[in-house]
Amino acid sequence: MSQIQPQQLIAGANAPLPTDHISIRILSQSAVDCAAYRLTTDGKVRGDGDMIFYGQTRSDDGSVSFRGHDSDGFFDINLPAQPANIEKIALAFSSSQTLTQVGDVDIQVLQGSQVLMTCQLSAAGRNEKAIILAECYRRQGSWKFRFIAQGFEGGLKPLSEHFGVEIADEAPAQSPVQDQSQGQAQPINTQKAGSAPQTSTPPPIPTASPNPSINLSKITLTKNQSSINLKKRDDFGKISVNLNWNQNPTANQQAPKKGLLGDLFKQHKAGGIDLDVGAMIHLKNGEKTLIQALGNRFGSLTSAPYVCLRADDRTGQVSGGEWLDINGQQWSQIEEVFIFAFIYEGAPNWAQTDGVVTIHVPDQPPIETRLTEGTGNLPMCAIARLVNQQGSINVERINQYFKGHQEMDKAFNWGFSWKRGSK
Repeated sequence: MSQIQPQQLIAGANAPLPTDHISIRILSQSAVDCAAYRLTTDGKVRGDGDMIFYGQTRSDDGSVSFRGHDSDGFFDINLPAQPANIEKIALAFSSSQTLTQVGDVDIQVLQGSQVLMTCQLSAAGRNEKAIILAECYRRQGSWKFRFIAQGFEGGLKPLSEHFGVEIADEAPAQSPVQDQSQGQAQPINTQKAGSAPQTSTPPPIPTASPNPSINLSKITLTKNQSSINLKKRDDFGKISVNLNWNQNPTANQQAPKKGLLGDLFKQHKAGGIDLDVGAMIHLKNGEKTLIQALGNRFGSLTSAPYVCLRADDRTGQVSGGEWLDINGQQWSQIEEVFIFAFIYEGAPNWAQTDGVVTIHVPDQPPIETRLTEGTGNLPMCAIARLVNQQGSINVERINQYFKGHQEMDKAFNWGFSWKRGSK
């Protein structure tokens, strides 16, 4: 059976939507901050729970959610579940760059895997840093989609305030980087045994406790700003660490000419590079252990080491990437969590993967670091460490690259004994 060709919309055009679950995919050639706003007849949100973005990935009722990457993101929208007083769902993005610098942006409207509509936002001559891309809106009892492509002065803050979101500007203070050395560890065998559990879609990140306004802050750790300290708490909640990278678009979906993995993915039979996240954990009682897909070492949240790998994405196709969770209720039992990633299959070219690790702590801005500095054929990246400093969490960027686990271990004095494994 031949596949239905998607409808192509120009700016200002509209088309009917199925009254069903839909997804709106936003593909860009550079990282952008996407946001969705559920609006009433006055063009304003009812409250902060109607804004969906990197710091709050679900609406308050869960009927609109965001997943994916900052250059390949999806808004999943359950149209039948929208409250009766929601008239529109506006979709937008902002960037520190102008649209000309970001490049053309592609929008797709999907029902399941079927692309219903496509729109292309041309970057030529556009100097805005925020764009209202499109909207889903009610019309005579049905839903329609309109491609808008309207520039907006300013960034995410004025854009959100335009839609009635109350914004807070508070962000945690910085702290200096600490010494990276560690004591000796107990030997461990990392040889693979058996197969990994079936990959599953990660559950939503826990949102912050109710606040009078949304915090749009996002902390990016760099060489010059390499650490952040989160003040001591009795309970940090569930801390979630996400490893994400640009995905290989399927053959029937349009994508930017660059920015996705292209030739890199051709080296993986399954159609995508296998990028794995893991952690070495040092507990307060002196115990040290390893969490990674190799060896089926998925850990546990409810017992030591209080760190768990949700699943292993073996295809490179899961848009949510890979996730580690840390039980913040047991932070007092943890000395350090050392986060790393390695390219299990595919060309070791970190710059092309456009990988990013984001640490989500409830009631805190997301903390991210990008994995773009690796050169040559070094497939292992030591990313960051979370260190217990008298009850606080000191997040320290590392971003150093190695030949393998053993070389990384030696550089940071963990003292594990490594054996070659396979999946």
